[in-house]
Amino acid sequence: MSTFRLALSSVCIILYALTAVSQDPVDYVNTLMGTDSEPYLSNGNTYPAIGVPWGMNMWTPQTGKMGNGWAYTYDAYQIRGFKQTHQPSPWMNDYGQFTIMPVIGKKFEQDARASYFSHKAETATPYYYSVYLADHDVTVELTPTERAAQFQITFPKSDSSYIVVDPFDKGSYVKVIPEENKIIGYTTKYARGKLTNFKNYFVIEFDKPFADVNTWKDSVIVSGQAEMEANHAGALVGFKTSAGEVVNLRVASSFISLEQAQLNLDRELGADDFETTKQKARDVWNEKLSRIEVDGGTIDQFRTFYSCLYRALFFPNKLYEINAKNEIVHWSPYNGEILPGYMFAGTGFWDTFRALYPFLNLVYPSINKEMQAGLVNDYLEGGWLPEWSSPGLANIMVGNNSASVVSDAYIKGLRGYDIEKLYEALIHGANNEGPMTAVGRAGAEYYKKLGYVPYDVNINENAARTLEYAYDDFAIYQLAKALGKSKKEIKLYRERSQNYKKLFDPETGLMRGKNEDGTFMSPFNPFKWGDAFTEGNSWHYSWSVFHDIEGLSTLMGGHENFVKKLDSVFLLPPVFDDSYYGFVIHEIREMQIANMGQYAHGNQPIQHMIYLYNYAGAPWKTQYWARETMNRMYMPTPDGYCGDEDNGQTSAWYIFSAMGFYPVCPAVNEYVLGAPLFKQVTVKLENGNDLVINAPGNSDENRYVQSLKINGAASTKNYLDHNVLMKGAILDFEMVDQPNTSRGVNPSDFPYSLTNEK
Repeated sequence: MSTFRLALSSVCIILYALTAVSQDPVDYVNTLMGTDSEPYLSNGNTYPAIGVPWGMNMWTPQTGKMGNGWAYTYDAYQIRGFKQTHQPSPWMNDYGQFTIMPVIGKKFEQDARASYFSHKAETATPYYYSVYLADHDVTVELTPTERAAQFQITFPKSDSSYIVVDPFDKGSYVKVIPEENKIIGYTTKYARGKLTNFKNYFVIEFDKPFADVNTWKDSVIVSGQAEMEANHAGALVGFKTSAGEVVNLRVASSFISLEQAQLNLDRELGADDFETTKQKARDVWNEKLSRIEVDGGTIDQFRTFYSCLYRALFFPNKLYEINAKNEIVHWSPYNGEILPGYMFAGTGFWDTFRALYPFLNLVYPSINKEMQAGLVNDYLEGGWLPEWSSPGLANIMVGNNSASVVSDAYIKGLRGYDIEKLYEALIHGANNEGPMTAVGRAGAEYYKKLGYVPYDVNINENAARTLEYAYDDFAIYQLAKALGKSKKEIKLYRERSQNYKKLFDPETGLMRGKNEDGTFMSPFNPFKWGDAFTEGNSWHYSWSVFHDIEGLSTLMGGHENFVKKLDSVFLLPPVFDDSYYGFVIHEIREMQIANMGQYAHGNQPIQHMIYLYNYAGAPWKTQYWARETMNRMYMPTPDGYCGDEDNGQTSAWYIFSAMGFYPVCPAVNEYVLGAPLFKQVTVKLENGNDLVINAPGNSDENRYVQSLKINGAASTKNYLDHNVLMKGAILDFEMVDQPNTSRGVNPSDFPYSLTNEK
């Protein structure tokens, strides 16, 4: 290559890099990341959500049939509608959904109206979606607000252009109002729990008069009838259109009333046209995403980072609305009443207590203040804190991890809500069985009496419950201290947080289910998934002692043996025993094919384990495996996650890890060090301060930390102090290609453990 061509090539590369970095952050987001999933193998189990951060509603193109939680999958080739959706997880399915679909001809049933489409004729962004429906020669565009959306539908020349409104089955209602170019109605369909007075009301305004008005009931169309209430009711309105004619729809919904739905529409859309709403949504995303600026990475790393950040900013969803008096009100999923105050829904604490909520507390604390106020109302109206809100109490997963969500927020400095009432809720949940096994604590009496939930008393996943209860007790202990509770109460929860020791089996060096009589369950296979554990095995759950890794290390024979035990996770073959389930669940398969031994990043229980080397004097191993996991397990592609994304948790893991630290133990003011992914990260904190993370020597080879300076002062610590970061801080990492085996090796450098508490 000539000198000139080489120079020109170098200039082009530099210009490309500058162009990439100068893009708005929303332009890096791939909303299709994680959509190439199915029940037997998850690459995220996400769908392309078109919405705004924490909005009450999201929208998605619908490839799945009515009631299918996999609403959109990348390998599908037909779209059945454009669905308003609320639920983040296909496993949880949805609530309050309805769909809109343009068609040519009087086709309203979901299979008849479906159209082939191609990703080549699809544009998917957080704030805008467009797709060409080939069977109808129609292009659909949509753009969102928190509770409303606008559609722009381009029709061909036709005397039979129609729009289907489908509120799904299980009880629905529609009314066409031709004189107002409007359709109103409601859906009552939901998947989880038992709801009272549940309706998602909707209002749809058209800018073109109807030439034909129909409703339908189940599979029967009723021509000329403008109103229908049935198990499955819907509307079908027709137009005569010219080639390229655009029909505009303005849509909003409410869980309160039709009047509130109209108010939501008028307030959020006003006189805005489609492009104005689109620009506003884009601006909202850019403002929220630009709170973290990254620089000095590859284009794929940029794309992965901001795609993860996009996903993390959806959950939980706002369930509250603003009435005509500008008061914050909500429909209660607990008693069906319309009540004042905040309410959120659509998240599971078993997943999100680990990193998603700590992430909000660091970067977006104002929204979590609203969420904490919403939890107060959850307790007041439902008598319990939800462990999964869907939108009310849902009977899924284990633990009592609302304790962590509440405690971490307060410990991290959030104020302005009734923390005493939330503390009351935590004490209530920690000592009582709830109305379902996933609320309160299943086996609470056993746990209080024995210090563990026995294996042989017909309470499934008992060891997982015990380990999570022990950490949850620690979270309560931390909050009790912060609130100045009695010494007796503080002591009780501190002591209960040590209950993890009761399940440690010295023979295997792992956690093991224990019978009521004090004997360990037998036979014991540490590779057996489920049974005593939740969606994992003993090799995954043995590390679930977030608050006392020093104590766990001691049980395992000291720091050296602890490190060897951690190493074993990656060195063991990916063998498994699926007999508890009777088939290979997708979490097992995802571990098996990852080529990382027993490490199962696609599910939550072990995601923090990589950071535990810092507690035993081998931080360079954390640095290596954190980078390996980011490189191997995350890509800005439809198969870009490595299991269930789960409400922003797996995304939050990546965001924290890319910044160079991770909240191993929420409810403690520390983050455990890894190593940053980018050459520079700037976090614009809500208090006006900046957290700047510099690693100019960073590269794929230079993944190890040689030294760290915090505000110019050298630090050998394997952790960061939350309060120091919140004041604004500059972290200077010197990155090298070989481990520094002399940094962070002294016990004084190790992160917090309860055992070391003075």
